[in-house]
Amino acid sequence: MEGARFLHVDVRRPDLRTAFPPRFAARLKGRTVVRLDRRAKYLLAILSSDDTLVMHLGMSGSFRVDPEAAAVDPGKHDHVIFSMSSGFVVTFTDPRRFGFMDLLTPRQLSADPALSRLGPEPLSPEFDAAALARACRGKKTSLKAALLDQRVVAGLGNIYVSEALHLAHLSPSRRASTIATASGAPRPAAIRLAAAIKQVLNAAIARGAGAYRRGDRFRVYGRTGERCRMPRCGGTIAQRTQAGRTTFYCPTCQR
Repeated sequence: MEGARFLHVDVRRPDLRTAFPPRFAARLKGRTVVRLDRRAKYLLAILSSDDTLVMHLGMSGSFRVDPEAAAVDPGKHDHVIFSMSSGFVVTFTDPRRFGFMDLLTPRQLSADPALSRLGPEPLSPEFDAAALARACRGKKTSLKAALLDQRVVAGLGNIYVSEALHLAHLSPSRRASTIATASGAPRPAAIRLAAAIKQVLNAAIARGAGAYRRGDRFRVYGRTGERCRMPRCGGTIAQRTQAGRTTFYCPTCQR
């Protein structure tokens, strides 16, 4: 898509999670994708019109890229089809329709309630122990809930929050404020946790999507009742519900 024009946009239903914006296909047609970017779990296509195509995969969404000559007939769950001047057809598929697309002007993008409040990217230089401690200073919520708050750190989900907390030896129920001093400086726990977040994400990226689907590399996630993989621990992985999400942790080595 990057550097290519939209030759045709086929929107095959009126909505996904939310309705498509007015004249969605018409505003895209003939425009060039100047740059592709990402912010948290949002995919951003910056266009030659200065608008930004915002896309979110939801729980089950994906993109399929086919050479134009090999493109297949749309399936039941193929909801948006982009025909590009590069000779490729890009199809958005979403069986559960939790994904969405929007088309925002620069002013709308800067004021968007979801995008404008996002915290730092977890793999960026801006995210470190100091940034994490400042964001958690004074928070009475649990550490697990704080890490899922996209204003604290952008893009972390339930699986890798559980994994990072285990690697950092920190209980998911621990109060978030305990990783920072009263002035917001990082305690050793914040240093361990920031490093653990980067480590589990980089490892997941290196493994690719196959390991994510199989779950064969997770330290705690989905391993209730199994022995903790932390050396010299000997504990058993447990699970509990926090804010409607399932948390996996080791009660022996996570404090």
